[in-house]
Amino acid sequence: MDDALTLTLNGEHRAFETPLTVAGLLARIGLDTRKVAVERNEEIVPRSAYPQTWLESGDSLEIVHFIGGG
Repeated sequence: MDDALTLTLNGEHRAFETPLTVAGLLARIGLDTRKVAVERNEEIVPRSAYPQTWLESGDSLEIVHFIGGG
């Protein structure tokens, strides 16, 4: 990728095409925005801000999946 976005995603180095928002990243990796929490560079990203939060090379993200049960 010529214009790669390099991220650390749950401790794993990954490369994506740019530009990319948090919402775009979640869609690209197949996660439902309603069922995850995202921390970017040690700060929680509010779910309402996912579409406007642009990622930059070097960002570190932790994504936690919520699993329902009963």
